[in-house]
Amino acid sequence: MTIAPGKPATQETPVPEGHVKLIIDGEEVIAPKGELLIRTAERLGTVIPRFCDHPLLDPAGACRQCLVEVEMGGRPMPKPQASCTMTVADGMVVKTQLTSAVADKAQQGVMELLLINHPLDCPICDKGGECPLQNQALAHGRTESRFVDTKRTFPKPLPISSQVLLDRERCVLCQRCTRFSAQVAGDPFIELLERGAHQQIGTAETADVLDLASRTTSGQPFQSYFSGNVIQICPVGALTSAAYRFRSRPFDLVSAPGVCEHCSSGCAERTDFRRGKVQRKLAGDDPEVNEEWLCDKGRFGFRYVQAGDRIRRPLVRNAAGELEETSWTDALQIAAEGLAKARDGKGAGVLTGGRLTVEDAYAYAKFARIALRTNDIDFRARAHSAEELAFLTSNVLGTTPEDGVTFGEIEKARTVLCVAFEPEDEAPIVFLRLRKAARKNRTRVLHLGQWTTSSVRKTFGELLACVPGGEAAAVDGIAQHAADVDAALSAEGAVILVGERAAEVPGLFSALGRLTARTGARLAWIPRRAGDRGALEAGCVPTLLPGGRVVADAGARAEVEKLWGVTLPAEPGRDATGILEAASAQQLDALLVGGVDPDDLPDPDLARRALDNAGFVVSLELRAGEVTERADVVLPVAPSVEKAGSYLNWEGRRRAFDITLEGTGALADGRVLDTLAVEMDADLFTQTPAAAAADFAKLGESLKATFRDPDALKVAFRASQAGQPGQGQALLSTWRQLIDNGSLQDDEPHLKGTQRKPVARLSAKTAEDHGITAHGTVHVSTERGSITLPVEVADLPAGVVWLPANSDGSAVRARLGAGHGALVQISGGEQ
Repeated sequence: MTIAPGKPATQETPVPEGHVKLIIDGEEVIAPKGELLIRTAERLGTVIPRFCDHPLLDPAGACRQCLVEVEMGGRPMPKPQASCTMTVADGMVVKTQLTSAVADKAQQGVMELLLINHPLDCPICDKGGECPLQNQALAHGRTESRFVDTKRTFPKPLPISSQVLLDRERCVLCQRCTRFSAQVAGDPFIELLERGAHQQIGTAETADVLDLASRTTSGQPFQSYFSGNVIQICPVGALTSAAYRFRSRPFDLVSAPGVCEHCSSGCAERTDFRRGKVQRKLAGDDPEVNEEWLCDKGRFGFRYVQAGDRIRRPLVRNAAGELEETSWTDALQIAAEGLAKARDGKGAGVLTGGRLTVEDAYAYAKFARIALRTNDIDFRARAHSAEELAFLTSNVLGTTPEDGVTFGEIEKARTVLCVAFEPEDEAPIVFLRLRKAARKNRTRVLHLGQWTTSSVRKTFGELLACVPGGEAAAVDGIAQHAADVDAALSAEGAVILVGERAAEVPGLFSALGRLTARTGARLAWIPRRAGDRGALEAGCVPTLLPGGRVVADAGARAEVEKLWGVTLPAEPGRDATGILEAASAQQLDALLVGGVDPDDLPDPDLARRALDNAGFVVSLELRAGEVTERADVVLPVAPSVEKAGSYLNWEGRRRAFDITLEGTGALADGRVLDTLAVEMDADLFTQTPAAAAADFAKLGESLKATFRDPDALKVAFRASQAGQPGQGQALLSTWRQLIDNGSLQDDEPHLKGTQRKPVARLSAKTAEDHGITAHGTVHVSTERGSITLPVEVADLPAGVVWLPANSDGSAVRARLGAGHGALVQISGGEQ
């Protein structure tokens, strides 16, 4: 927008193509065609009061609070107009409440009408102190009302879901919540019901949704992964959080900016806390990443920090074989002695998990090389492969928003292909961008998977169906069997998104490499966990040193040795599975484990055997678990809100955050490892996150070699053929749902109440072939164990069954010891 300076009457201000000239409150303004009046006024510095307007929602004109006076062609419009729905036009003259008594009177009248039935709940309303209605009633309302009738009341609160509660009499019918649900999230379960004076918000999908006697709604629950956003964007206290309701007042809270620790998107958020406890989290405003949205897992999944099994003091196993509390000095000394003995014996392995900050991951990588003198380190506490590591080295390592795929590029893409990736479950903010791209920009979204999931439906996508394990062959077959898809991927603006599940499909990464080389489509890897990209860059893998330097490269290794002042092992180490196999076979004398759950690993039984057979186990952990039960020394570490640091999101964008809760005494992993290394006569220089970041940056500045290894994937990995199920068998498709039994969602029953019902999905033909009834159950088993779930018929290929990976009654790794693409036994039974 341009504000024209004062000029002689004879001199005209040039109007660029695609723009118009108008006057707002006497100021000549040049604005883009199609821009809403309320936006033009905002950029001019004039704030017009509003309730229904939101920059990320389609205009509605529902509340009428933003009325302004408008003239067109020298003739005033007969009545004030809503500035949130009217676009700018050439020659338009606009008068806001600042210069027009008519507009000011209209806004005051609308405010008076909105307050007719609004209750006097301010002393107990959760929105009190941060309520736009309070603020605008003071700024744009009248001191007295002409309406003295009894206010409308409803029974309250009405549970929209287990975590969203509705006070209907507070609602001003702005429709922000209904528009967000239908437009942004694609979950139209919250709607406007009835008409006229009885109109209200409720949940419904059929006509028979309202019990007129009790005035309460019945019908489908508001089941959405993004329901918490309607609480934040509600301009009054109508929608409240069950977890936060009556817990605090805004002026009691201290706020700190933060970064979400739950997935690889790195969403900006605001953490509000009081008396050393987090009370709530709100979405931050970051247009380049999460815009103004958060998924419910990121918004509500923070109670684990105060869980009853939180480890506060170091634990050491005594002579009786039991863990007992001890001092940091004693614990670190015992841990150092055990690890040093193992280092000088058969060696030690390091498993770090995927929840670390970049700085903590760097500390683990440096500790492994300097204190333990090993390259046996891997952050991939999940299914993984050598092919995946080669792909990460050649295609992902070192990419940044400047040279890689970004959220913005996804939104602008003409075609997006999702491979082994369920965006709504594994990266929900990526899902919102995909839906926005499809809805706003007509992006063609293709999903290579097994069935028409909610992600496929809500992104208006197309399913390219294949059996689990057959994704590599399907990718190679695109050119031959899907010419239109191949042409779309060959056109400009095509993006391919691949998830971490691809590591379970041999040959898939190589097939994607061939596809991108042929079509020129841009490729991005989107892992599920927040720390994966940072751990890769920091060198928490057996073949790479920090900064992406290849272990086998003598030149790069020599420069790191010079900087660190040590001699580094020259041979690449073992991956996570290799470390566990070696420990299980007693070929390693110790394990250092940081935040790893055995049930996340490809073979949980192998992990437990490794922990049992390792001579010495040191666990850096937040809460008690299976690793701490078997550890000789347990060193407590800080959660994300009790430390500073940064995550590297899937784009390669650094997401830094400062400490939120100070004075808790909890130490970051990097600090613990630094002190432990000192006990082993080694210096890491990772005493603080700032020191670790500076040391890592210093390493990057010293070594100018290219991050990526272009030769890593030159030897193509062979695509495996999907298994052929025999009698009573099926191929297993599985992934983790967003809200499941993950440990970072513990102690939050309201969030738990919104998880999707665990069901087993299979096609009608598969059900018929195995004697499974539509309303019965299916038993899925391997030699390790079995899972029984209710049946839901879906459009899966024949001979395929889908299970949620870590939901109630469906812990696939723990119970079956199987993963995506495995052959399983299935049989039916009645409920």
